[in-house]
Amino acid sequence: MAGWNAETAAGPMGTGSVTLVEGSSFCISSPNGDIQPSHPHGVFVQDTRILSSWGLTINGQSLEPLAAETKEPYRALFVGRVPRTDGYADSPLIVERLREVGAGLLEQITIRNYSLSPVECLIQLIVEADFADVFEVKEARIERRWDETRRPDGNSLTIQAVWEGVSKGVVITAVGAEIEGGVLRYHAVVEPGGDWKTVLKAIPSGEGTGRGNLFMHPDLREPSPSDLRRREWVAKIPVLQMGNHSIERTLQRSYDDLGALRIEDPEHPERVVVAAGAPWFMTLFGRDSLWTSLMALPVDPSLALGTLQTLADHQGTMVDPMTEEEPGKILHEVRLDVSSSLALGGKSAYYGSVDATPLFVMMLGAVSRWGFSPDATAALLPHADRALAWIRDYGDKDGDGFVEYARLNDQGLINQGWKDSWDGINFADGTLAEPPIALCEVQAYVYGAYMSRAWMAYDAGDEALGAELVDRAVQLKTRFNEQFWLPERGYYAIALDRDKRPVDACASNMGHCLWFGIVDEDKAPMVVERLMSPEMFSGWGVRTLASDMRAYNPASYHNGSVWPHDNAIIAMGMVRYGFIEQAQRIATAILDGAEYSNGRLPELFCGFGRDRLAQPVPYPTACSPQAWAATAPIALVTSLMRYDAHVSRGGVWLDPVLPKSFGDLHISNAPTGRGPITIDVLGDAATVHGLPEGLTIHRGHRPWMTELVEQARQQRKPGRDG
Repeated sequence: MAGWNAETAAGPMGTGSVTLVEGSSFCISSPNGDIQPSHPHGVFVQDTRILSSWGLTINGQSLEPLAAETKEPYRALFVGRVPRTDGYADSPLIVERLREVGAGLLEQITIRNYSLSPVECLIQLIVEADFADVFEVKEARIERRWDETRRPDGNSLTIQAVWEGVSKGVVITAVGAEIEGGVLRYHAVVEPGGDWKTVLKAIPSGEGTGRGNLFMHPDLREPSPSDLRRREWVAKIPVLQMGNHSIERTLQRSYDDLGALRIEDPEHPERVVVAAGAPWFMTLFGRDSLWTSLMALPVDPSLALGTLQTLADHQGTMVDPMTEEEPGKILHEVRLDVSSSLALGGKSAYYGSVDATPLFVMMLGAVSRWGFSPDATAALLPHADRALAWIRDYGDKDGDGFVEYARLNDQGLINQGWKDSWDGINFADGTLAEPPIALCEVQAYVYGAYMSRAWMAYDAGDEALGAELVDRAVQLKTRFNEQFWLPERGYYAIALDRDKRPVDACASNMGHCLWFGIVDEDKAPMVVERLMSPEMFSGWGVRTLASDMRAYNPASYHNGSVWPHDNAIIAMGMVRYGFIEQAQRIATAILDGAEYSNGRLPELFCGFGRDRLAQPVPYPTACSPQAWAATAPIALVTSLMRYDAHVSRGGVWLDPVLPKSFGDLHISNAPTGRGPITIDVLGDAATVHGLPEGLTIHRGHRPWMTELVEQARQQRKPGRDG
């Protein structure tokens, strides 16, 4: 492998493909419900494809798709018809496939006969299982050949396979079927106006699979375990009603997708974290999971705590050039399957991320505001301090005060910020930046980490540590504004390259710097103006790269596309610096775009201008659902509500500046750390009901960490009280 490059990009999944997801399991199929081996389709459980082909024919004919409707993120109904062979247009045979993904696959097939005569049907399902690793499928490099055996046994077919001592299997249950090789066969006569039904199940077997029984439910009319899990999730999160029903639908879809992407830490089942996104990133990613849980704090703060605890358990302890692990470093991703030798770094965990470590510290500061027990946050402080030690000792290896990255081996990611495609960091003339590379937003994250840990130190009475970290933050901010600012261009360089030259491309990265407060006040207006310029703002959101840059390509992954999460962070930063109108434009554009994908925001859009194309152009291999895209609408709305909490300071802040087009807003069951509240927003007026004892509602913005730190410093100056 050569890192993330053109050879390792995901292939197309086919027009109209349908993705279902539940926890770390997912299914990709064509719009008629078939799983086609010619595409990167399949049913995947714990990063292994347990079904690589699942093709239904009736009387030798594949189904003509009519509709595919996702009922829940983990369940879909496919409707098709059996093509006629007698020259007539309309077929009397309609086939429904109700499918659910969980710890395997459950599918009910119904054939309805709308003719006046009985119809004989030969129903066949071709089944294959290659047990390919998710990386093999994504990158179309399936090289392992498993020793396979097939064992029919009454109403079931077991496919078992062994490779280098590793055993995997899948059990397909098909009551009433004739089983021969990889074909399940039924003979039926469907009466006029009648129907025929059967239910099939595919459950993994072998090493590391103990969840099969949890997937089964005896009566399809009863709720499945996934339904019960979803109901439990829905009961704990806010319920919202909005005057703009389109945005309400998008927010509800975000809730549903976020719920479906929740996965459990196998070592600590009580902890719930968020997978990065379907189909290829159904696992814990440091950066993605941290941003997702941060933006989801107003919905479910427990996701943030679970993410921090799980990442802390995997924090680096040694130097390993292959996995890029270093003491104190927070991982990039962790894979569940035993064949993780195919993953980045060749092991289950890979650490090639420059930004997850400072984001971890910043996130702990955010979590400390949401009312968790002091013991829970105190247990994470040593991990935060080890993360800060990594920033000092490994993140800034040349001692210039900036955190930079360069991969430690030729198999790792070439770029290790959020724009991690091989060509994602370039100069205005299109030349690629050479590592070590210091990204502008990473310096902002480090600044936020220093300020967050400083506030926690002051809050605990450790004035020496607080003062030391504030000094580091102040020095970093000064150096950053001196060396990254391009006065002749009026924006920040995306990075410094190996020779400390400013990488002068105009990119969205600088928008992240706004939210962390590292941008000097006098430079903020110019940054916002550039971000909202025609070259950067497509009408559907801020592009990753300006259209007047040489590397711009509206259909690229990171060089001109529009990412919802990127825009949400930019809008949050604009609100912080008081650029409300611009933040409203971004929020409106992104949420408008969701209308064209049934309320679900994809990982990214192409960057074509809205003045040229009336709909956002989908990026061909975008993840959907994707975690930080799912939380982007939540972040956009809550940032414009100016809604936040600091429970330890006894406050909830709410001062809405929502666009009029959003309409009125009613939210019940909103968490505060001390109990749920109800919020009503009518224009710029807001009321809160059910405020728990000890909490007070405030207008204006919640004090930033920088402001809290300054208050703490002032209070501790000689001559002042306490």
